[in-house]
Amino acid sequence: MITTETTKNTYLNREISWLQFNARVLQEASDQNVPLIERLRFLGIFSNNLDEFFKVRYATVKRIVEAGKAGKNQLGGIKAKELLEIITKIVIDQQAESIKVLDEIDDKLKEENIFLIDETEVDSNQHDFIKDYYFQNVSSALVTIVLNDLVALPNLKDSAAYLAVKMQVKDGDNQYALLEIPKGVDRFIVLPKQNDQNYIIMYDDLLRYCLSDIFSFFEYEKISAHMIKITRDAELDFDGDLSKSFIEKLSDSVKHREIGDPVRFVFDKTIDRDTLEHLMDIMNIENTDSIIPGGRYHNKRDYMSFPSLGRTDLMYERITPLPVKGLSLKSSIFKAIAEKDYMIHAPYHTFDYVVRFLREAAIDPKVRTIKITIYRLAQISHIASALINAAINGKAVTVVIELRARFDEEANIHYANLMKKEGVNLRFGIPGLKVHSKMCVIEREEGKKFKRYGFISTGNFNESTAKIYTDYTLFTYNQPILKEVNKIFNFFEANYRVYSYKHLIVSPNYTEKRIFNLIDEQIELCQNGQEGYIRVKMNSISNYAMVDKLYEASNAGVKIDMIVRGICCLVPGVEGMSENIEVISVVDKFLEHPRVYMFGKGEDVKIFISSADWMTRNIHNRVEVSCPIYDPEIKKEIIDTFNLCWNDNVKARIINTSTENIYRKNDGPEIRSQVAIYDYYLDKLKD
Repeated sequence: MITTETTKNTYLNREISWLQFNARVLQEASDQNVPLIERLRFLGIFSNNLDEFFKVRYATVKRIVEAGKAGKNQLGGIKAKELLEIITKIVIDQQAESIKVLDEIDDKLKEENIFLIDETEVDSNQHDFIKDYYFQNVSSALVTIVLNDLVALPNLKDSAAYLAVKMQVKDGDNQYALLEIPKGVDRFIVLPKQNDQNYIIMYDDLLRYCLSDIFSFFEYEKISAHMIKITRDAELDFDGDLSKSFIEKLSDSVKHREIGDPVRFVFDKTIDRDTLEHLMDIMNIENTDSIIPGGRYHNKRDYMSFPSLGRTDLMYERITPLPVKGLSLKSSIFKAIAEKDYMIHAPYHTFDYVVRFLREAAIDPKVRTIKITIYRLAQISHIASALINAAINGKAVTVVIELRARFDEEANIHYANLMKKEGVNLRFGIPGLKVHSKMCVIEREEGKKFKRYGFISTGNFNESTAKIYTDYTLFTYNQPILKEVNKIFNFFEANYRVYSYKHLIVSPNYTEKRIFNLIDEQIELCQNGQEGYIRVKMNSISNYAMVDKLYEASNAGVKIDMIVRGICCLVPGVEGMSENIEVISVVDKFLEHPRVYMFGKGEDVKIFISSADWMTRNIHNRVEVSCPIYDPEIKKEIIDTFNLCWNDNVKARIINTSTENIYRKNDGPEIRSQVAIYDYYLDKLKD
């Protein structure tokens, strides 16, 4: 095997690779073939992604620097301090590109009679509406912080945007203040329509228009307002108070995020220099923090909620989720899956089957137990409601809920408290291990025996994300598989016991070894003069041992096709190292989320769906489950849909050493995989 020592220049740094993924999102915002309002929403996704990147990954590298460590082993051979500088440069360039994209979209919106106006463009017809809106909806809740020597500056909220106001008062001094633009506010205010023209003013510009009302008792000669934003370290720090429950500690830690160390300071590049220096001084912003000059508007993530204005022609056509042939929401799912396995592929198929399964279990008198793992719940969760319903009906319901699902902690805590109140047996995972597996098993009394039914998924049991994330969920009555699923729940109860598994691949004890063995089988085929073949689809690959193993397979002649949406530390196509490896990334209207591993070809192909990416955390620091697919029809579906994605020549980008996100183009018929996959399932219903 190639060792880390001999391949220190053969990995792409994960932070840089992630930024290249976010560049692909920005490409969608730039793409003139994408509907106009969707382009704005991709701009919002780009911004939201960047916020989370700084809260987590940039903050982690910053901690390495502050600890006085080089961090080269963790960072792909780049020193931590150097990496911070590289990240800042890339982000400054991307921010500049995003401003250009926004300006272009703004021009296109005008062609569609949609006008985003600022405070200087308000006409007499709009004046009264804006003033009324301000006094009725804004003024009473507006947080205004006057900056002076008498009042200590409160900690500015993480990722909330502020207008930094400078007033030149009559005595010659400057008076500064901050206006908070809170998270969750309706950022886009739709003004009365005039003829066929739509007008929108942003919340920020409404505040600018009303500065004279906000600061009416200040005697100023001139006033200006420029936007700033702080992003803080989002790492959760737990205190050692033994009297607190885990939920209490986590709740306190989530609140502490609001005052975490700043890791990024973004400002309007047109701000007066003295205002900027004053703000940085009172906020203790240091040169080690990432200081990013930006445009007039920050928190572009709010563009994800840009109003549709009824213009369906400027948005993607909404698909109707399809049924699965043989499964009905009007009859027993248990009875159907007792006959054969079924698979749903969200969002092409309706996620309602998952909710229906749990609702059936909740009211079926023969169901005795329900066990499920939960990672991210929807804000309004029918999954949680069904589980509470089951507990009320006397079922023994066990929910292993991962409260530390980053940025979804509050929703999970809320439902954990609700479920606990209704008698659900809650488990909060295992010390040192996040529970990221996606599985459910129920036990049903049938005659004198208990039979198990269940499902295993690549995605979260979340009705909201199931509309925009692509994921596989397998419904099965396979008793050997479900017996092993039950073993994992036993492990949650007594984690000092290590179980063995014949069918499932389970992290943290077995994933690396089992995957290596499967790769070795393909290497051996090549060594014996046969064809070795590996095809995988996942979100990220950053574990160096796994990358090295794929390099080894490539050198042995194994053909490796990889679809990696996000981070890819593997460098494909390098002679003598990875020349048999091809990698593409597909970014489109849905978020590609399933993890699929395929080893071999033809009838002997071994296929697994999984909750695990090939990252160190998934392999060694989480409870993850990869499930084999045995049903021939489902195997064919997975291969067919993989092929459609692999042959995408519209939304697929080539991942290579240039990291330029070049679109894959060829002379074949146009294949946009997400459209083609929906059509594929539509055709199956007609068979």
